[in-house]
Amino acid sequence: MPLPPPVELIQVAIVDDEPLARERIRTLLEKEPGFVVQDECASGVEALAAFCRRRPDLVFLDIQMPEMTGFELLERLQPPLPEVIFVTAFDQHALKAFEVHALDYLLKPFKQARFRETLQRAREAIGRQQEKGITSRILEMLAERRANTNYLTRVPVKVDERTVFLKVDQIDWIEAAGNYLVVHLGKESHVIRETLTSMESKLDPAHFLRISRSTVINLARVKELQPLFNGEHAVVLEGGKSLTMTRSLREVEDRLKFS
Repeated sequence: MPLPPPVELIQVAIVDDEPLARERIRTLLEKEPGFVVQDECASGVEALAAFCRRRPDLVFLDIQMPEMTGFELLERLQPPLPEVIFVTAFDQHALKAFEVHALDYLLKPFKQARFRETLQRAREAIGRQQEKGITSRILEMLAERRANTNYLTRVPVKVDERTVFLKVDQIDWIEAAGNYLVVHLGKESHVIRETLTSMESKLDPAHFLRISRSTVINLARVKELQPLFNGEHAVVLEGGKSLTMTRSLREVEDRLKFS
C-alpha cells in the first residue's frame, strides 16, 4: 500500500503542565523536518484559548493537569479536531485502551526512537487528510470509563492507632501539601499520604471540583463566589473559609448550577 503524500509543514501544539516535559518534546521536534511548534501551553485552559485563535494539526497532550485535564480540553474543542498524541504516565491498563482510541501515546519517560515512531504515524495520518474521528473515539472511551468508574464514598485516615473512615460527602475541601493532602471537614482536618491528582481521579466530578493547582472543593459546600483583586475570585464555603480559585468564574458558576 503506497504511503500518503508528505505534508509540507505540520503545526504542532504541546500541552503539558511540566516545563521539562514541554522542553523535551520541543527539543526532539527541532531535530525532525516538517514540524513547527505553533503553541506551548502549560494548562488546558491556556490551550483552549490558544486553539480558539488558531487550530494546530497535531497536539502532544498530557492527560493529568491541574484545572483542566487533557480529556476535558478535548471535550471543549469544536471541529475540526486535531490529531492527538497522549503524553502520559498513566498505568498500563489504561494505555491499552488509549492505543485503540488515540493516534498514539508516549509513556513518560520516552526515548527518541519511540518519539520518531510516533512522528511517522502522525505524518501518515495527517497526510491522508481524511476525517477519521479519532478524537470522537477518545471521548467515547472517556464516557465509557466514567460510566464504569466507582468513585470513593469513604476516605480512610489514621487517628492514633485507629483507622477512621471519613464520609466523602462530608468533606468541605482538600488541599495539597507536597505528596500529602490535608482533608478538611468542619473543624476537623486530617493528613493523608496521596497526591491531589490521584485523589481527584477518585472523586465524583459531579460533586467535587479542582479550583486551583492545590485545592479541590466539595461543590455542595459552596456558599458564594467573591471578587478579589486583579480579576481573581474566591470560593467561600458554608463555614466561612475563603479559597482563591484560578479556574474561570464562568466555569465554576456553571458547575455550581448543576451540583
